[in-house]
Amino acid sequence: MRWWTALILAFAAVACVAVTLWRKRKPAPSAAKLVGAPDTADHMMGLALQGQGQLDMAFERFRRAPVSGAILDNLYALAHDFVTKNQPGQALAVYCYIAQHDADYKDVRQRLEQMGLPESKAPLSKAETLPELGRYQLEKELGKGSMGKVYRGRDPQLGRTVAIKTLALDHEFDATALVDVRERFFREAETAGRLQHPNIVTIYDAGETNGLAFIVMELLSGSDLTAHCKEGQLLPVPTALHIAAQVARALAYAHQHQVVHRDIKPANIMFDAHSGTVKVMDFGIARITDTSKTRTGLVLGTPSFMSPEQLSGKKVDGRSDLYSLGVTLFQLLTGTLPFRGANMAELMKKITTEEAPDIRTLRPELPEGLANLIALALTKRPELRYQSGSEMAQDLTALGTRFSTAGVPVLGAKSFTADDTMEKTLVLDARSGERSGRQSHS
Repeated sequence: MRWWTALILAFAAVACVAVTLWRKRKPAPSAAKLVGAPDTADHMMGLALQGQGQLDMAFERFRRAPVSGAILDNLYALAHDFVTKNQPGQALAVYCYIAQHDADYKDVRQRLEQMGLPESKAPLSKAETLPELGRYQLEKELGKGSMGKVYRGRDPQLGRTVAIKTLALDHEFDATALVDVRERFFREAETAGRLQHPNIVTIYDAGETNGLAFIVMELLSGSDLTAHCKEGQLLPVPTALHIAAQVARALAYAHQHQVVHRDIKPANIMFDAHSGTVKVMDFGIARITDTSKTRTGLVLGTPSFMSPEQLSGKKVDGRSDLYSLGVTLFQLLTGTLPFRGANMAELMKKITTEEAPDIRTLRPELPEGLANLIALALTKRPELRYQSGSEMAQDLTALGTRFSTAGVPVLGAKSFTADDTMEKTLVLDARSGERSGRQSHS
């Protein structure tokens, strides 16, 4: 039996050596193939949605999954589906996404060139020209929004550096609404382009290429106010008042020209801390989204900043914008919103039925005059609110001046504290009383 045992051991040894050699010769799978394998939840959900024809949702799922060869394959097929459904804007977005991760994937580069928008992030040789959108050359992606991207670009005809905001209309609207939306887009862009005010971003041009609409505007320095709405990153109180006053003046001008913004919020206000310049962006854009069929819930404006009448679907005027400015100032001063809800229904109920909290419950050191100003702006009934941006700007400026006389510079780094002596009554207190009296008689 010893010879039989020895034979088995020898055979086992030879088998182990053979397996080891085979493993060494077999190429190891690349990391790209391992990452984001088809069994990831987002990948599988994307495939399911694509199979059901819900292409927009499928694209969102694929973008959440780690990039892999399988993901790129599915994205390429998704772009083809968009083309088949006559949605070139969305197909373009998918091809751009693919090119960001693999500029040489299949024929993506050629497809981008055929569609008129080579991917701006793809490496360009010296012999290649800059990507173009219409006559404008795209130089760098500056950011992404809910409906598209913003690029730094150049107008070769005028030799001017500009900002270009793209809007994927095919992505946001169904075919039945698309014709009306395109007409509204250019009409609103033209209206916004007529607004010439130092606190409103200047619109130079608007156009559309292969289903991708775009607006050309002045390139701004600074950043929007979103980062300054969090605890620990709040601006000094005088600075917040300075910004709000400039926005109120911009709104007063726009309302005089029968233009209502409809989406005043920190993300739509640019601020340059070095110069103190304030610019309101996106006039008319919120109105364009009114007929969107692809979004869920409310689409006209951002719900947390919307006035009660806007949430109720009533006709809005400039006083709705002033309410939204009141919400913005509340958030800039406290780092939180006056109304919050676990869901949309709860949020809508609070905005339309509950009174906004006194801002001093969150920051007791703030003066009564400022609390009255915000309460006035957030009054439920438009007729009891500020009636014009000029009126609101006047009170904001008065408050800012009192902070300055108390030793706090408007654009300084020092914040208001309880030790600062402030006069607590302003002309806005009288206005608040007038509105209280008006409410009691109505």
